[in-house]
Amino acid sequence: MSLVDTYKLNNGVEIPILGFGTWQSANGDVAYQSVRWALAAGYRHIDTAAIYGNEESVGRAIKDSGIARDELFITTKLWNDSHSYEKALLALDTSLEKLGLSYVDLYLIHWPNPVAIQKQGKDAWIHANAEAWRAMEEAYKAGKTRAIGVSNFQIEHLEALAKTQHVAPMVNQNFLNPSDSQDELVAYNKAHGILNEAYSPLGTGKLVNLPQVINLSKKYNKSVPQILIRWSLDKGFLPLPKSTHEKYIQSNADVFDFALTSSEINSLDELTGVGGFHTEASSADF
Repeated sequence: MSLVDTYKLNNGVEIPILGFGTWQSANGDVAYQSVRWALAAGYRHIDTAAIYGNEESVGRAIKDSGIARDELFITTKLWNDSHSYEKALLALDTSLEKLGLSYVDLYLIHWPNPVAIQKQGKDAWIHANAEAWRAMEEAYKAGKTRAIGVSNFQIEHLEALAKTQHVAPMVNQNFLNPSDSQDELVAYNKAHGILNEAYSPLGTGKLVNLPQVINLSKKYNKSVPQILIRWSLDKGFLPLPKSTHEKYIQSNADVFDFALTSSEINSLDELTGVGGFHTEASSADF
């Protein structure tokens, strides 16, 4: 297993098993340099989003890297203000323009966001997501994105979408780490051929000082973040660690020369709640 290894999505597209996240990486030199460092370290999977506000810098870093486009896997996401057919089509075109790309490899609905959309009426979120997904299916068939999926969707949101979708989601990106492994959702995704992507695989830093993780760090002579990223890989997830420091960006990719045992994975599974839980999409009023 290495940075060039891939998972195969349910449409046959291959996605690198470790991605580089850019959430909270400010547009400009910070996001630009972080992505340049990641690409130089061997990452080929870069994850951004419209709401991150850094698509221009990510795109510039991709261009300046000189790496062939077909060697890269680029993800961006549809924000909550564009949950309609027309707005979703426009949002993707806007993201492509900012990224300087003719297509992305994965386009996700960032949040199902029912609370905000329900202000428009009961169950309005169901129709809004269906219309956004219809636009994404069209973009997928037109080659503007090689795969489509969702983020922060719980089972109820996936089941609502399934009633009208013609193309099933290929990815569901969620808050996944030992503090919140979301076992029921993960099992549902697997049963439906949806890849589990893990953002905040380090638990937003709240897991790094725990004895269970530190002991494994000492045993394997690895950093605590490396242990947590390895846990994610050993669970079959696709982790998206982020950093704006070159040393840590390189270190986070050095996780392929060891594997945790089943008992060690179980010991980390027992950390449920220590670092908090995911934001409930059904009550997130973004």
